[in-house]
Amino acid sequence: MSNGNREYKSDVFSMLMEDKNNALAVYNVLNGTNLTNPDEVEIQTLDKGVSLTVRNDAAFVVDASLSVYEHQSTVCPNMPVRNLIYYTTIVSEYLKKKNIFGRKLVKIPVPKFVVFYNGDEQQPPEYEMKLSDAYEKKVDNPELELVCKVYNINFGKNKDMLDRCQILREYMTFVDYVRFYHKEQNFEDLCIAINRAIDRCINEGVLKDFLQKNRAEVIKVTQLDYTFDRQVVLEREDAREEVLKLYENEIVTCPRSVKRETQS
Repeated sequence: MSNGNREYKSDVFSMLMEDKNNALAVYNVLNGTNLTNPDEVEIQTLDKGVSLTVRNDAAFVVDASLSVYEHQSTVCPNMPVRNLIYYTTIVSEYLKKKNIFGRKLVKIPVPKFVVFYNGDEQQPPEYEMKLSDAYEKKVDNPELELVCKVYNINFGKNKDMLDRCQILREYMTFVDYVRFYHKEQNFEDLCIAINRAIDRCINEGVLKDFLQKNRAEVIKVTQLDYTFDRQVVLEREDAREEVLKLYENEIVTCPRSVKRETQS
């Protein structure tokens, strides 16, 4: 199962990024800017009718830049390819009323691709993924390149970013509380864990207004995310077991001499 096969629903991160103030706050932290007018933020939404593979978490234009943000709780090396689809889909819509066959240069917003990672797998604080990594043949100077910055926003990673960005810090506080109470429940009743996390956040003033207003939807999409991520883990484990079975069968059927060499 891949993100492309997932029945798309909003998640808490994308819900937060629908607020122009939040989008602008994250943009300022990432780009070292100090923009103050949220009305300058133009939220971009992808056409639901295109396909499930071209739905991303957040995209908006501000300061002549098109920022495409993704939240990931599982490692996905295909983000540059997916971001290419997102960008071209958005820009195609953006250019519908412009003459790209004329003599006048048509300007397009500068792309900025970011993934916020908060999964359980150990990952560095930040790194880059490139579209050229997916090319079947390595080339020194690819004619088409796309660079995607990945930021690990788990607590203990990118502390300076979280200290300077209240919305990311509070989002991760909510995520950590859900994890804590889910583990305390022995991973049995996810709904109880989410409700306890929401109650604690509200009591501590973490995402208070957002959670009070959107409680039912937050519970729903968080349950969906956990179910989806668990399915990904299970299918990875199934795939690993299939590979091991094939490997074991190969050893059993190979000649005795080869078998000893393989085991040594």
